Amino acid sequence: MQTMTASPSTIFLSHGSPMLALEDVPARRFLQTWSVRRPLPRAILVVSPHWECRGGPDVSFATAPMTLHDFGGFPKVLYELHYPAPGAAEFAAQAHRLLERANFKVKSSYRGLDHGAWIPLSLMYPKADLPVFQVSQIRGGGPQEHYRLGQALGALREQGVLIVGSGSLTHNLREFAGRREDAPAPLWVRGFADWVAETLAGGRIDDLLDYRARGPFAARNHPTEEHLMPLFVALGAAGNAARAERVHTSTSYGVLSMDAYTFSPADAATNPATAEPASPNLYL
Repeated sequence: MQTMTASPSTIFLSHGSPMLALEDVPARRFLQTWSVRRPLPRAILVVSPHWECRGGPDVSFATAPMTLHDFGGFPKVLYELHYPAPGAAEFAAQAHRLLERANFKVKSSYRGLDHGAWIPLSLMYPKADLPVFQVSQIRGGGPQEHYRLGQALGALREQGVLIVGSGSLTHNLREFAGRREDAPAPLWVRGFADWVAETLAGGRIDDLLDYRARGPFAARNHPTEEHLMPLFVALGAAGNAARAERVHTSTSYGVLSMDAYTFSPADAATNPATAEPASPNLYL
């Protein structure tokens, strides 16, 4: 039986299209294996590009967060899915205090779970019995600001909260139309995804924070930046000199890189009580 414990790492995952909830694709199968041999967290915090607030982050205190079907034009069955996880008001209050101490202008609300949160969580933790809350992104905020946001929230990880940055490693919907789900990734998608992997493996955080100027095909993969910002939150929340591991790589519709990364504190490898289990197959 799994037990609740401290969460040794944070995760960035790519949630792709809402059809991830229904289609049998590699990224879906990866998420379904996530909790195998991993201790259960005490609660889950999700930062998603589908909730952005101007001026500073917002924290949701919802005790029974609604399942938000914040998308259109998909099959009816997708709108019938719900993820009735309880909220996590106690941890939300801690997040609010941590962000205030870090000099963010923090708001509070009682918002439900957007699809960037509930769709991947419905695959990772299908019982919906773990407390979940969200913190918004900062509309117009860049990598540095979201990295600092993650740093401010990192203390929650030490209390057993799994911090999830749910976005998309590449996200150009202008190139999406007419592509099959299993379409091969073009060079400009592969090149950017591989550069991120190499940059994280080399610990070149300054390069990553300046990805817009230094990463190949950066603007083509992210005409707008919001879907990459969860990566910086998850990275910042793992602490200085965090170790990155690419635990999944695949593409969806050719242009959506579905890569996922875990970020572990620099000292995690020396602490058997918090060490991560071996990663599942990257190409399930």
